Amino acid sequence: MTLLVIGSVAYDTIETPTAKRENILGGSAPYFSYAASYFGPVQMVGVVGEDWLPEYTEMFAKNGVDTAGLEIVKGGKTFRWSGKYRENMNDRDTLETQLNVLGNFQPKLPENYRRSQFVFLANMAPSTGLTALGQIQGADLVVADTMNLWIDTARNDLDALLKRVDGLVLNDSEAKMLTGELHITAAARKILTMGPKFVIVKKGEHGAMFISEYEMYVVPAFPTETVVDPTGAGDSFAGGMMGYLASQRGNFDGETIKNALVYGTMTASFCVEGFGFERYTEITRDDIEKRRETFRKIASF
Repeated sequence: MTLLVIGSVAYDTIETPTAKRENILGGSAPYFSYAASYFGPVQMVGVVGEDWLPEYTEMFAKNGVDTAGLEIVKGGKTFRWSGKYRENMNDRDTLETQLNVLGNFQPKLPENYRRSQFVFLANMAPSTGLTALGQIQGADLVVADTMNLWIDTARNDLDALLKRVDGLVLNDSEAKMLTGELHITAAARKILTMGPKFVIVKKGEHGAMFISEYEMYVVPAFPTETVVDPTGAGDSFAGGMMGYLASQRGNFDGETIKNALVYGTMTASFCVEGFGFERYTEITRDDIEKRRETFRKIASF
């Protein structure tokens, strides 16, 4: 089954209470793609400038990520983001954002991408997601991510996008902001009336919740002892989850969904153990399976 992701590609400068890294690979599409690649091939769509490093294209190719949909703008600069994490490593402050080529991004999907069966619209302007969806033909599953910026500044476009997707992924504060509800479950139920058939609410160190009209599943987070850099964890969760679902060839029963949530959680737990893609370059699918078995023993009762 083919899995397609459309999202941002960035160079990040990240500062934590103990360390700092400058101009490292980031963005929603790369984190999603690398995480999903442990489960099968991925097609990635995004935009970068002439400062894009060929070594990243090679890295993705080695891991089964097709970057034919990555547009390189001549004379342009790649999107850049700078942030600083606070002591608790949950809260962060954005220090600088340079949209650069991302500001005018209009995705142009290669012909073979348009027939992808699984589609993930990673964090980007809802209007960009709508443009991408207009080029996709007959996908089995379309899932979108969103954030507080789009809820606040692009609500009409977001409402239109929600009517065209099967699932929505967002964090707990975003779910409350989108709906005006004070409790996560009530917020998720209200989102179901906006179009999506299911909602996945990310709760950071407290795990994730899946809610549809008839089902509800809660998965705790893996008790990672060392959190080095949380950047990209949410996109990695989505990548692991969607990668597993795509590998199951359209099986959406309860057990498959639960396992998808677990695989997303396990994949993201490795992401936070290093800056950027450091840990991902060190692990294999076997490492994810071993951690899943440990998690199964912890979570079962």
